[in-house]
Amino acid sequence: MAQASRSQQLVRSERRMFAASDDNAMMKQILSTHAPDGRLVDIKPILLIIDNVLRHITPEIDQALTAGSGRIDSFDDPTNLSAIDDVLDALAYIVHKISCEISCKCAGGGDAHATTMVILNMLSSYSWDAKVVLTLAAFAVNFGQFWLIVQLCTTNTLAKSVALLKQLPDVLEHSQTLKPHFDALNKLIKAMIDVTKCIVEFIELPCEYISSEVPPLSTAMASIPTAAYWTIRSVVACAAQITSLVGLRQEFVTSTSEAWELSSLAHKVSSIHEHLQNLLRLCYQRIEEKKQEETYKEFIRIIETPQKEISKILRVIFRKEDPHPLFSPADKTRVDIDVLRRKHVLLLISDLDISLDEIQVLEVLYKYERASSSELNYEIVWLPIVDRSAWNDSYQQKFLNLQSIMPWYTVNHPSVIEPAVIKYTKEKWRFVKKPIVVTLDPLGKVTCTNALNMMWIWGNAAFPFSTDKEESLWKSESWTIELLVDGLEPNLPNWMREEKVICFYGGEKMEWIESFTSATKKAAQTLEIGLEMVYVGKNNAKERVKKISGLITEKQLSHSWQDASVWFFWNRLESMLYSKTQHGKTNDPDIIKQEVMTILGYDGSEHGWAIFFLGTTEMVRANGERVLSSMQSFEEWEEMARQMGFIPALRKHLEGITDDHHCTRLILPGISGGIAERVVCAECGRPMEMYFMYRCCVE
Repeated sequence: MAQASRSQQLVRSERRMFAASDDNAMMKQILSTHAPDGRLVDIKPILLIIDNVLRHITPEIDQALTAGSGRIDSFDDPTNLSAIDDVLDALAYIVHKISCEISCKCAGGGDAHATTMVILNMLSSYSWDAKVVLTLAAFAVNFGQFWLIVQLCTTNTLAKSVALLKQLPDVLEHSQTLKPHFDALNKLIKAMIDVTKCIVEFIELPCEYISSEVPPLSTAMASIPTAAYWTIRSVVACAAQITSLVGLRQEFVTSTSEAWELSSLAHKVSSIHEHLQNLLRLCYQRIEEKKQEETYKEFIRIIETPQKEISKILRVIFRKEDPHPLFSPADKTRVDIDVLRRKHVLLLISDLDISLDEIQVLEVLYKYERASSSELNYEIVWLPIVDRSAWNDSYQQKFLNLQSIMPWYTVNHPSVIEPAVIKYTKEKWRFVKKPIVVTLDPLGKVTCTNALNMMWIWGNAAFPFSTDKEESLWKSESWTIELLVDGLEPNLPNWMREEKVICFYGGEKMEWIESFTSATKKAAQTLEIGLEMVYVGKNNAKERVKKISGLITEKQLSHSWQDASVWFFWNRLESMLYSKTQHGKTNDPDIIKQEVMTILGYDGSEHGWAIFFLGTTEMVRANGERVLSSMQSFEEWEEMARQMGFIPALRKHLEGITDDHHCTRLILPGISGGIAERVVCAECGRPMEMYFMYRCCVE
């Protein structure tokens, strides 16, 4: 009964001091014990064996209290044992001294706080992590000895005799009474180990990447003394709980307050662990940011420095840990980047929302390159830029689906791309959402930060897809029907040979389309001229355009293009505008750029539009209201058309129409490269106002 009385004294002492240790006075008292002399202690091997001892005991307690039997696995790794033996050889005395101090104070009913302070003073010359590990080692010795005797006393004569001398209770006999105590003990031991590991982890953080003088590590270092105090104090509480069992073989008296005290300590130590874990996560985040910053600077240095071979550049794009970062669609295997040596490499950069239309058009170019001469010596590599923190099975399947339809090289997984490269693509290559193609020559030099524009405009004729090649191609271009249509209309050569008037028109209002096509055909019949009309749809309105195209075909109003041709037509126009903007270095009027902007402006309005060609360059265009009005009032300019020709007469008639009101909108998707801030209206020539528009169109 005296032993139980001592336990009650410890409980009352714990309650008095439980909330007091974190105030300023207590912190000063704790810190006053700390006078490290710089000695280095290799504590990781010790922590390894402590963890082995305590984590083997706690499950065995549960098994013994429930099933009545248990088994402790042997710790027989000779390498680890040898390392631990060397370390403990110099520390055995201090561990034994702490063990004796704990046993003595707990047996005498000493105050838990006072005992904790004695241990801290005893370990004053050691670092905080060493203090905790050495104290935990002493506890592991005491607890390990206790549990070995309890576990073996029913089968081993020596253990039975020692248990009799210590008057230890039969754990099986008192299993129901002891279970709450050992449950609380297990939770506290786990919390103590977790906090200890956290403290050790903080001490071992690489100082070259994080400073202990600034948060979050400075915050953590300030928290470690408190964490160490409560861990050592918890050791004392656990030891007191075990000591209280000695001498209770014949009569076991329990107190729920003891289990409560251990549970309360477990809760506090677990809270400390959670706090430290949060700080540790912040520290690792800071370290990773620092590492990525260094990697980013190194990547900039390498990619902006002339190299002798493209492999040097490609190797820094992918993580070093993966020797085969690419996936070959031909062999369905992972391959090394050496397959790209001595080739021009096109880095296709996109997210997982790259459209099938874009893939299909690129596929045509890529397969044509394979079938043509070896002069087109390039490979495409897909680099998907994704949010790795949000990666899940759905994204994985989406990635695999896209990978399966691409005939070129892809990464075997988005995670092989270095984070620094992702940052570079966004900051330097200005990737946002819309796909881009960055071209590298065989020496690894970046020759264009987005060759996708010239690929859409000229296809493989733009090889090697360099900025210089793009500029030279523009110098030889003029605004013609061929540049506008680019082979999308297979009948175009015949129509031009037959000297027909060719009309391309767009819009999404069926009433306007019917009125316009009917009036235009009537005018052509009156003049007895050949006329061909082609509906080119509307940008970013796939389902609506498909429905309208079906009605146009059904009613035989005109020709109409399929989805892929409509998509490519509008994307080429946007690519022309972006490309022209990037190369527009003079103040001279750019007819091509102005005409492209005019058509895109027409498309952005709510009405239709039309453009007429005769031959290669004779052209006139207008928005839907004006061109429909002109066709419906054809009798007013019929005579002029007979004298001047259809297109010149229509142009002159349109010039005579004054608009009291118009609203022209030029809607462009976000893309790298930027657009000139000054854009003039296609209708009146005045500068247009700039707005930002965010759109989500689900058809």
